[in-house]
Order: sequence, then structure tokens, then C-alpha cells
Amino acid sequence: MKKVLTFVFCFTIIAVFSGMAAGQDFFLTLAHNLAEDHAVHIAMTDWADAVNMASNGSITINIIPNGQLGSEADCVSQIQAGQLEMTKVSAGTLSNFASAWNCVSVPYVFRDKDHLYNVMNGEIGNDLYKLTEKDGFMGITWLESGTRCFYTADKAVRVPADLKGLKIRTMDSQMAIDMMNAFGGSATVMGYSDIYTGMQQGVIDGAENNITALRDHADVTKYYCYDEHTMIPDVIVISAKVWNSMDDEQRKIMHDTAVEMVAKYKGLWAQFEEDVKAQVGDKVQYVKDVDKAAFQTAVQPIYEGLKSSDPETFKFVERIQAAN
Repeated sequence: MKKVLTFVFCFTIIAVFSGMAAGQDFFLTLAHNLAEDHAVHIAMTDWADAVNMASNGSITINIIPNGQLGSEADCVSQIQAGQLEMTKVSAGTLSNFASAWNCVSVPYVFRDKDHLYNVMNGEIGNDLYKLTEKDGFMGITWLESGTRCFYTADKAVRVPADLKGLKIRTMDSQMAIDMMNAFGGSATVMGYSDIYTGMQQGVIDGAENNITALRDHADVTKYYCYDEHTMIPDVIVISAKVWNSMDDEQRKIMHDTAVEMVAKYKGLWAQFEEDVKAQVGDKVQYVKDVDKAAFQTAVQPIYEGLKSSDPETFKFVERIQAAN
């Protein structure tokens, strides 16, 4: 009997410590505002499957698309309130919590796609992720969101002067507004869902976004102009409380599978852009003879202004520019 009790006691102790080593289970909800056929949703769905498999089911990520839980800002607020675990936001949204995130929204801060990937996959990206930990959430990985250009209802844009007198929809971001002012256009802040009607009714003359926006706006767009002013990444953020509750192995699984997702996504996004072009057909004229140097010159005052007004952001800008 004594031996039996000793065995049971030892087995119980082993089971308890094994359970502690394995860590707790996590059921996470990740909300975003894009459609289910968008490349971002597809990539995150595959990532969720990879996380679940690699963690042997200890981490489950349930993805809720189409803005069902509200705007990007709404979702971040829910994370801070402990009502949501994860969301996908534009880096521009994060600048409302940590101004240094503005560094990735500065016009022409990235030389090309390779530069963008090297920066966001490296030390600079990791440093940016930590900026909002004090606010209750932090970045865990990122996804490309294309190159933003101007598209208009009636007038091609080849030089900054072509924007004079044009009302262009921008995001609710001071950096985006400052950029439009530097180019000589008139920034008009409105929601993405209002762009179609705004262009159709002449409330705005155009907008600026990556080419996949033509899925929704091709019918009211005549020109898509390749000035390529910004490459603002999307960022997947997670509750700091949840992240810090995970054990080392679980955090490693989340990180390693995210790295794999970003690598695969590069090709997925490129194909997504080609699919959108094929869908749009000849509805839109693509303007490629844009004087990009003139646009780069026009935004130099933004760089100069950051030196004095936001030194922390400017340091990140300098680091990005110096990166390979």
C-alpha cells in the first residue's frame, strides 16, 4: 500500500510539473478590417494554422475579418480593455500611441521593397514593436501593404504641381496631411468606405493608396499614378499581458511561424497586386512617367521639421536611411 501511495504521489508531482512546463493554453481572437479574400486575411489564416500545429493546440488564433469588431482604433482600445487579444493595424494607426511609429510613414523613407523588408525584419522593426508595450500592447510581426500612389478621377499626376487645387483623400494621420501640404494638394480626411461616393460626387478629386484599392474604386478612377510616396506596413499587435503570460517556447513558436508567414507573404502580395490589375483591366490608365525626384524634393521640409519637432522619430528615420 505504501508503495502504491508513493507511486501515486510521484506520478502526481510529475504530472503537475509537466503541466507547468507545457504552459497554459491560449485562445486568441485576432480582428481586422479587411475582406476574407484579401491577401492579408489569407496569410494570417495560414499563420494561425501553423501556430496551432506547432504548439500542439496550446495556442489557437481565431480570426475575425471585415471590421466586425470595429475600426483599427476600436480594436486597439479593446485590447487595452482586455476584451480582445490581437489585431492587425496600419503602422499609421500606431503613431497615435507612439509618435516614433511615424518614421515608417515618412514619404520616401524606404528606397525600395528590399529596403523595407530588411528594416522591418531586423533590429529596427523589433525596436518599433516595443514602443507601445507601456500602452498594453506590442507588435509581434508585420505584413507588407504595398506602395501608396495617387489615383484620380480626371487628372493625371506626374509632378507635385499637378496636385494643386485637387482635394485628395488621406488617412487620419498628421504625416499624411503634412505630405499633401508639401506636395501642394488639399488633404481631405475621410473613411475608406466613403472614397467611392466622394470621387463619384466630386467631393474629392482622388485618393492615395496601394493598387489593391482599385478593387473598390476602379469605376470612379481614371488615372493611377506611380509616384510611390510611401510604403506603410501593416502590423499585427498582441496584448502585452497575453504575450508576457506565454512561456518561452510558446513565444518562440509565435515568432518563428510569423517569420515564415512574412517570407511567404512577399510572393502572395505580389500576386494579389497582379490579380487586381487583371480584374481592373483597361478601366484605369496607369501613369508611370512620374517625376519621382520632384516629389522627393518637395517633402524635404518634412524631414527638416522632424529634426526639431520629434527627435525620437527622426532618429528612427536616420536609422532606416542608413540601413541596407
